Amino acid sequence: MIKQVIKFGIVGVINTLDYYLLYLLFQSVLSIYYLIAHILAFLISMVGSFYLNSYFTYKTKPTLKKFLQFPLTYVVNITVSTSAIYILVDLMKMNEKVSPLLASFIAIPFTFALSRYILTKQEA
Repeated sequence: MIKQVIKFGIVGVINTLDYYLLYLLFQSVLSIYYLIAHILAFLISMVGSFYLNSYFTYKTKPTLKKFLQFPLTYVVNITVSTSAIYILVDLMKMNEKVSPLLASFIAIPFTFALSRYILTKQEA
């Protein structure tokens, strides 16, 4: 499991970079409202996360069933990260460009546990 945690961390860094670049593109370049930019970037980067975690982290074959279940694990993640980004920006007046990174780190433990369960559970 230690190897999986390390690999998950590597995928997390890649995924966070992917998310953040997309967020900046949507928010700064295309002038999309920061919460909409966050959700769009999050959804797009989630697809990449599914494949990277399937092949690299858990060494499991991605299936349509797992692909359809994988976003369910992110319901908690997007709830935690969206709540955190809202609190950081609107209530704590943190910079809109920095707060998504902090919000993403807050949600990491939830994402690991749930994605590991979905991607490694036995097929019925």
